[in-house]
Amino acid sequence: MERTIRVLVVDDSLLVRQTLQRLLELDQEIKVIATAGDAYEARDLIVKLAPDVITLDIEMPKMNGIDFLKRLIPQYPIPVVVCSSMPDRTFDALEAGAIDFVKKPVFSSVDDMKKFGIQLIKIVKQATNAKVIKAGKYMFPVKERKINQPNEINNIDKKDDSIIVIGGSTGATEALPVIFSQFNQNTPPCVVVIHMPEGFTKLYAERLSRYFPKLRVIEAEAGMYLKKGMISIAPGGKHIRVFKDSKGYFLSCFKSSVRLSAHCPSVDVMFESAAVSVGEKVIGVILTGMGADGAKGLLQIRKMGGYTIGQNEESCVVYGMPKMAYDMGAVCHQTSLEDISDAIFTKLKE
Repeated sequence: MERTIRVLVVDDSLLVRQTLQRLLELDQEIKVIATAGDAYEARDLIVKLAPDVITLDIEMPKMNGIDFLKRLIPQYPIPVVVCSSMPDRTFDALEAGAIDFVKKPVFSSVDDMKKFGIQLIKIVKQATNAKVIKAGKYMFPVKERKINQPNEINNIDKKDDSIIVIGGSTGATEALPVIFSQFNQNTPPCVVVIHMPEGFTKLYAERLSRYFPKLRVIEAEAGMYLKKGMISIAPGGKHIRVFKDSKGYFLSCFKSSVRLSAHCPSVDVMFESAAVSVGEKVIGVILTGMGADGAKGLLQIRKMGGYTIGQNEESCVVYGMPKMAYDMGAVCHQTSLEDISDAIFTKLKE
């Protein structure tokens, strides 16, 4: 018999608390042991009941969810899933130690409610297997980064036509800045797919751009050509592919109701296109995340002569996607998050 996942729901709206409880308990492996309307009530219930997972709203009376997380995680390292309609504040919550987030929808139909419930259950289950990152560990900008190789690793030959492709999910929003902290305007173009809903990816790209002003970090658009020092984030709800013509590499973006590898955007879709279009000049990186998306695409990159890097278990929030890729033989080099950028530039200098 499967172990019951004991969940505490924290939201200032009684209706939302009741809705989340009803949706979560549609799954027989989940039990909502209590609900709380504010941070202080939640704190007392955490001490008393020791839940396995917490769902947390951000905007609450007395103390908001961000401040609550900053106080909670150091004392009680419990996986927290943020349920919010505020994208930018959601990233603050992830920096403060939340494991993952789910976009709080406006329920316009029974079908909307059902889809949200399925997503919420999936994320709560994933959270039970996730490592809680200490609040501030990967805060923007990354500080006191240990560099194992000289800064000259960024001075790549201007004639080089390599590109970097990165995929990830749970924990990847906080992992990417660790890698980008070593990029500069001479770094080959980078294309990123992370599992994030529509409306969040543009704000995430803008957030990264503020912290890394020497880089051009943007949400990808159809027909966009890739340039050095440019990081393109796949838009939520759209698949992206990498193509090449006489002018260079460019992106296609297309909205689809089909969730390839169970996701849209899909890491596999982007990786596989890069394998075909770029071949041995592509460097593929797979980061922390639940599931198998990206594993097949990374294997395709390796088969086409490209170089592949997987994040190791010790530095992952969830060692799912990198593990699937490693077990499949798709990973040329497995290393810690802190050393991925060095591995990229070492390969580029060969």
